Amino acid sequence: MTDARFSAPRTYRLGTRASPLALAQAHQIAGSLAAASGGAIKAEIVTFTTTGDQLTTERLINSGGKGLFTRELDDALARGSIDIAVHSLKDVPSALPPGQVFVAFPDREDPRDGFVSRRAAALRDLAPGARLGTASLRREAQALALRPDLEIVTFRGNVQTRLRKLDEGLADATFLAMAGLSRLGFADMAVPVPIEDMLPAAAQGILGVVTRDDADAGLQDALARLNAPLSEAAATAERAFLALLDGSCRTPIAAHLSDAGDIWRLDGEVLTPSGDRRWRASGTCPKSASLDTLASLGREVAALILDEAQGALPVFGDER
Repeated sequence: MTDARFSAPRTYRLGTRASPLALAQAHQIAGSLAAASGGAIKAEIVTFTTTGDQLTTERLINSGGKGLFTRELDDALARGSIDIAVHSLKDVPSALPPGQVFVAFPDREDPRDGFVSRRAAALRDLAPGARLGTASLRREAQALALRPDLEIVTFRGNVQTRLRKLDEGLADATFLAMAGLSRLGFADMAVPVPIEDMLPAAAQGILGVVTRDDADAGLQDALARLNAPLSEAAATAERAFLALLDGSCRTPIAAHLSDAGDIWRLDGEVLTPSGDRRWRASGTCPKSASLDTLASLGREVAALILDEAQGALPVFGDER
């Protein structure tokens, strides 16, 4: 049934990065929005090549961090060139630009990392001195913590580009997010790494749907129907953890909220870039907890790490 608030179908502009994965995610949101509104809302997809997409060889740590993947969309949303922005939440800085709000966190895809190699079934099986391709400071640090003998090769680009580089022999193995592989139909190419073995990036596998805070109520209400409470809980706790530690692509940091029966459990860690030191902490709260309580949980776990590290955490400068 068509949403009664719209006398005729309305079209809104949905902004996304131009990569195959980002487009797949945008089409998913557009389809869900049309279904949730009974066909009253249609999304016209507008693509952007972000600064981060253009940096195919440099590490993000050298170029400005996470905001490189969102700035062009942020600016377009602020100008009114688009009405909705869809982001991979792990790429979004810990604070949105003024005047922009999250309106939905749809169902979370698999949050785990996937190990991809033609030479081994797991990191531990790689030959001594093998080359690991990654541009993620977190994955590099976590891998070196287990295998300090590995040679790290900077591996940037979209999923298909990194798989091609692997086929060309530029590295012996790489890690990719299972969420992205699943959304593109490539999940069978990777071996999922258990959460307890490799804690993922905060909000990995979650999409964030953003509008302006003055967007019309009908659009905001329709988008809110896409929200998944479990995803929102994870996004809230994990990003609060990230924010207190000023986590960005400049910091080897990980966090994950898990369902532990009648409680939520948040695990977080920070590592040095070489992986030779790591700080871990965890905390819990009732499943009935409010979003404010979940945010407090994130900050509490981050504070435990700060207390344990006693000023020894790696500092790479302000992400902004």
